[in-house]
Amino acid sequence: MDSEQTTAGQTTTAEQAAKPLPKRGEIDEKYKWRLEDIYPDTSRWESDYQRVEGLARTLESYRGKLQESAKDLLECLRLRDEIMQLEERIYSYSRLRRDEDTANPVHQGRHDRSDRLLVKVDAAVSFIAPEILSIPEELLGQFVRQEEGLALYRHFLDEIIRRRPHTLSATEERLLARAGEMAQAPETIFTMLDDADITFPSIRDAGGEIVELTRGRYLSIIQSPDRRVRKDAFEALYSGYGRLKNTFGATLNASVKKDLFAAEVRKYDSALEAAMSEDDVPVAVYTNLIDTVHRRLDLMHRYMALRKKMLGLDTLHMYDVYVPLVKEVEMKIPFEEAVEIVGKALGPLGGEYQEVLRKGMTSRWIDVFETRAKAGGAYSNGVYGVHPFVLLNYEPDLMNVFTLAHEMGHALHSYYSFANQPYVYAHYTIFTAEVASTLNEALLTHYLLGTTPDRAQRMYLVNNYLERFRVTLYRQVMFAEFEKIIHEKVEAGGALTPDEFSRTYRDLNAAYHGPETVADDEIALEWARIPHFYMTFYVYKYATGFSAATALSKQILEEGRPAVDRYLAFLKSGGSDYPVNLLKKAGVDMTSPEPIEDALRLFESLLDEMEELGRVR
Repeated sequence: MDSEQTTAGQTTTAEQAAKPLPKRGEIDEKYKWRLEDIYPDTSRWESDYQRVEGLARTLESYRGKLQESAKDLLECLRLRDEIMQLEERIYSYSRLRRDEDTANPVHQGRHDRSDRLLVKVDAAVSFIAPEILSIPEELLGQFVRQEEGLALYRHFLDEIIRRRPHTLSATEERLLARAGEMAQAPETIFTMLDDADITFPSIRDAGGEIVELTRGRYLSIIQSPDRRVRKDAFEALYSGYGRLKNTFGATLNASVKKDLFAAEVRKYDSALEAAMSEDDVPVAVYTNLIDTVHRRLDLMHRYMALRKKMLGLDTLHMYDVYVPLVKEVEMKIPFEEAVEIVGKALGPLGGEYQEVLRKGMTSRWIDVFETRAKAGGAYSNGVYGVHPFVLLNYEPDLMNVFTLAHEMGHALHSYYSFANQPYVYAHYTIFTAEVASTLNEALLTHYLLGTTPDRAQRMYLVNNYLERFRVTLYRQVMFAEFEKIIHEKVEAGGALTPDEFSRTYRDLNAAYHGPETVADDEIALEWARIPHFYMTFYVYKYATGFSAATALSKQILEEGRPAVDRYLAFLKSGGSDYPVNLLKKAGVDMTSPEPIEDALRLFESLLDEMEELGRVR
């Protein structure tokens, strides 16, 4: 998720905030991920790099031969898997090293080489799908029956056949693959701007101390009980983005045009259709999500009105929407305590899950704390044949406990998938990716509410759950609608400028937050700081994943073992079937609006409880 959603927390103390960010060498080793588990040294990385280049040349010997025999087809597919598995390991290592210190030129250079290798590999394997499509279906079926090893690839072959209308000739596919490095440019430029180049003014904290504003600190400071501090941080952050708005605007515009180009050459009617086709999900799922949430924007408006009332404000500004409503409750949670809480909360998933979870949280899978030039936000990165790695920028607050649970959900999804699937099916789709992470959040919330007798703390937790709905359902759908609008504008022949981005974003922000919230000028620039806008039509999956996770967590808590078994089978399935089918087997149908409507009904019940708690406070 965008960093504000995954790592927002309570304000730091003035002493913490006044300290400059530590250097990486100042952090205890136990809080750093152990990338030596991937490669013990860079010479091994270099050796695999050269090996992949050689294997890619070997793969060329199969070009034009896939129709000749089942044996050739099987050998080619196995070689493809070997190349891609190695390339993934190479790329992951360089990316994780770069994200430790985005200003390190050695790490940048190695990652650039990985990008180039990725393009070479994409070009090397690009002939496979077109050649398979040139094999008559009857002959392809004969090959599968004739060669036992091809049975493993049945779903893989079915997926290629499904994409027949959108697959180009081998020459054209190779050309597109070779253009891949240029297509990555907008995201790469955004990353460097956002992680390494952008700077923000310093501000004074509540004690009058000068604080160097960083994105990581902003996520804590924006929840300060001191409204002046929140306002100053809000204005300082967006002044940084405002100074670079033309560059960010040009970068996002280039990304949109890249999406449209890819959709057009592959004969899709729109960039949205092309993106949804990747997961074999109907476009109607996307539009239905937006429509269903629009029908209940009244609940979001009601929540903003409640926030304004409980904070005792005459006007509610965007810098007021993250401050805790229960001011007297402080929940400072060191990382070790967060590990214990998450372990207990996920108890309903059974002993096997808990054992792997504990190992992941205590065996240096995680890079825990923010350091100078470290990549922001949080993510999980699975490495087939090794184990997952998790990047955090942990602050000792409740939101970061949720971030830990969220990212470990991703990590264990990868762990189970990689342990139970061959490489060809090891990677689950993005459509299912957010289910495991948000289900962990739902179970964490259930655990905390069930173990918190203190009324004030319960208010805090209910409000936290309301916030999860706000940022994971409503906010993500607002992002999804923004993406849809800007792509459609270009598809209709329009132009995208920084002012157009800002107008569109401001209007959506006002519609979603309602009349009780002031649409501050600065919030119109928020589009410039959302990294997921460079991952085409990605963010809607947070909302669908959240809805599916809400349903599945309810089943696990009510049914116990049968629901747990279905869920673990889902985690172990990886990409062995289409994502909608996998979720149906787990117990939820995302082609229906029902999961979203059910989630919104839960949001309404939480609003009812919060309003009642607020009245008797």
